[in-house]
Amino acid sequence: MSAALLLLAAMAGHGDHAAPTVHAGHDGLTYWMVRGELDAGRTGNEEDFFSWDAEAWIGGDSSKLWLKSEGESVAGDLHNAEVQALYSVPVSDFWDLQAGMRYDFEPDGRAYLAIGLEGLAPYFFETEATAFLSEDGDLSLRLKQEFDLLLTQRLVLTPSAELKASASDVPELGLGAGFTEAKLELTLRYEITRKFAPYVALEYERALGETASIARAAGESVETTSLRAGLRFWF
Repeated sequence: MSAALLLLAAMAGHGDHAAPTVHAGHDGLTYWMVRGELDAGRTGNEEDFFSWDAEAWIGGDSSKLWLKSEGESVAGDLHNAEVQALYSVPVSDFWDLQAGMRYDFEPDGRAYLAIGLEGLAPYFFETEATAFLSEDGDLSLRLKQEFDLLLTQRLVLTPSAELKASASDVPELGLGAGFTEAKLELTLRYEITRKFAPYVALEYERALGETASIARAAGESVETTSLRAGLRFWF
């Protein structure tokens, strides 16, 4: 399974909305895109880690098929890993409705139904808002936003935020009802070309509410700060 995850890692990340590669099909034009981020670094607890964030799609103006994956290995052990397969249709000029499946390989093998919106919010905030219903009936939510600030023609600063919530307690995953986790990140990348950009990033992650209480009771840290370096690419 790890080989498959590393293969997905080669696709990693969120990326620039540049013109995709085009291939002519029998009924018109088919577009496809792969974009990703691969990085490595060290947490404030002096633990080394490797992470990936990947997505690819194929389709046309009326619909697309998406494959997304993200995960992280900490101190040589796979800490979390997921893959999503989604069908996407536009619902406005700037928003797509996406629905499909998510499967978590770690920390606990589990399948989910997924439905959400992805697009461009006012003031050019790239946004993903997704609801997940697990095979055990647990409902969770995830909101991601990021914004690119062009410092020079090649240097780009990207603040981003992610918020997670759970509709109920999920003891086996250490989650309490309510907001469960918040993540803030500041990334500085240098675009050697639009398709190839090394970056450095500072990330702060914190457990929230009842989830933080569960972590403290288990003797675990409720917040983590990490510094990493990586590569963003698309083709």
